[in-house]
Amino acid sequence: MSTQEITEASGYWFPDDDATQRGVAVLNALRRYRASETAMRRRTRDSMGMGETDLLAVRFLLQSQRAGRSVSPKDLAAYLKISSASTTILIDRLVKSDHVRRDPHPTDRRALVITPTTETDDEVRATLGVMHRRMMSIAEGLSADDARAVAVFLERMREAVDHVDPAPAPH
Repeated sequence: MSTQEITEASGYWFPDDDATQRGVAVLNALRRYRASETAMRRRTRDSMGMGETDLLAVRFLLQSQRAGRSVSPKDLAAYLKISSASTTILIDRLVKSDHVRRDPHPTDRRALVITPTTETDDEVRATLGVMHRRMMSIAEGLSADDARAVAVFLERMREAVDHVDPAPAPH
């Protein structure tokens, strides 16, 4: 057994009881999944010639379009938590690469909406469609109880990761 396998199996500094070992096994599986997902996102960005923020923007625009919501530059900036100047640069880059277009707002002549192109939707589907179908097949294969347990677990993990502890007092 390698040092890494011993460390992973031992649970690092945690007690060596059954519950802790189950927890460590789950957290290690989650880490391996996250590493695979990170690698997949990198491959997707590379194949589409985009940076992380570009890909997040395109995903948000496609989801909004499917939901029937228009997205203004301000909406995109708020979603990405970037400045309006950065949003303008991002949109310029995505327009130049033919991933999005600026369209007139349907009711406000002074405003614009940002719309993903049909080619972008096709490109995302071609790049991610097969993988998403494999993932959905696995998720659909869960029993109702297992699906509920996984969803609750992941939501609680998200809450744990999002929790910000107060900064320690300086010495």
